[in-house]
Amino acid sequence: MEWLSQIKEGLLYFEFYYPLFMAYVWIIGALYYRFHWESSELPSYSNPASELYIYPPVTYMVPCYNEASQIRETIRHLDEQDYPEFEIIAINDGSTDKTGAILDQLAEEHSSLRVIHLQNNQGKAMAMRMGTLAAKHEYLVCIDSDAILDKQASRWLIQHFNQSPRVGAVTGNPRIRTRSTLLGKIQVGEFSAIIGIIKRAQRIYGRIFTVSGVVTAFRKSALHQAGYWHTDTVTDDIDISWKLQLNYWDIRYEPNALCWILMPETLRGLWSQRTRWAQGGMEAFIRYLPYLKQWRSRRMWGVYLEYFVSVIWSYIMGLIFILWILNQIVLMPEALYIPSLLPGWNGVILGVTCLLQFAISMFIDSRVEKGIAKYYYWMIWYPIAYWVINVLTTIVAVPRAIFGKHRRFETWISPDRGITND
Repeated sequence: MEWLSQIKEGLLYFEFYYPLFMAYVWIIGALYYRFHWESSELPSYSNPASELYIYPPVTYMVPCYNEASQIRETIRHLDEQDYPEFEIIAINDGSTDKTGAILDQLAEEHSSLRVIHLQNNQGKAMAMRMGTLAAKHEYLVCIDSDAILDKQASRWLIQHFNQSPRVGAVTGNPRIRTRSTLLGKIQVGEFSAIIGIIKRAQRIYGRIFTVSGVVTAFRKSALHQAGYWHTDTVTDDIDISWKLQLNYWDIRYEPNALCWILMPETLRGLWSQRTRWAQGGMEAFIRYLPYLKQWRSRRMWGVYLEYFVSVIWSYIMGLIFILWILNQIVLMPEALYIPSLLPGWNGVILGVTCLLQFAISMFIDSRVEKGIAKYYYWMIWYPIAYWVINVLTTIVAVPRAIFGKHRRFETWISPDRGITND
């Protein structure tokens, strides 16, 4: 049984060193991004040194499904954008509430708004396709129908398209509005320390795993060349990210392009959201796996590898937890004995690294959101609350992606959006 004991020790070492290694990879990449690429000046009409000396017209696309309580605020903020020329297209994807009627009323109030009504709910991906085909302009800024786009966000997003004709998409920086509960406060730090810092690091090291589904700008010709969004996936944002990059389009991250969003503040809502994210990641991994053998796709290898190893890590974590439970019920062989799930010296090192990552990320993001440091205290709960949820949702979602039946159109439902706290 010595070989079994060695395997167990190897798995335990992997469970410790993998997140430790990735934390420092992200920290180093994000710091380099911050001091090398993040400008301290806001693009403006009066700043000729700014990259944004050309203001191409943009189309704001807002796919909607049962958004009667949120859509007025979203459209109003879009109509107030500090940008010279734009149109707004709202795609009502077969809503069963008053969303359609409200959009028609808003179209009478805002000359910039056009409304597309789809008779049946065909999913966000199809709604985005229809909006893209109807858009007058080459550059599309796509946001969720419950989000509030910062007035200057469009300037930050569009400047990247001016810099390079190979830029196919630019993902913005979602900021949490729902901050009234512990889960909400933790998510403020998560979007900074996990999502923001990872996107910065991935931008340095090669390719971005996914654009933000809640705020991203696209080049319409890039979407057309890549074939638009697949309609049979649960996460259109991950799918289009991999699709664009495998078609040799560049995706950039713009931390100054802020978009204020609503997020789940209940365990049920959080579970549903993270399960969908995990399933969508595996669907993209399976769909685009054949591209791995192509040398021209080598810049995506890191994205594939990082995702695959993270899935393996989650399953090993689940195995360790099961062994520990069995240890409490029956007498297990010494080779399979897990003494405790409580952190030892290695857990302390990992915890300190986690807090260091949060501190650095909040320092970086303090430029774009003042006062974010006050949420640092709540981040001590992140490893307990979110690591466990993310591990469990990955374990549940991967079989769904592999063995589940896919429909032609992945329809959507209104998610848990927490308690709004502006």
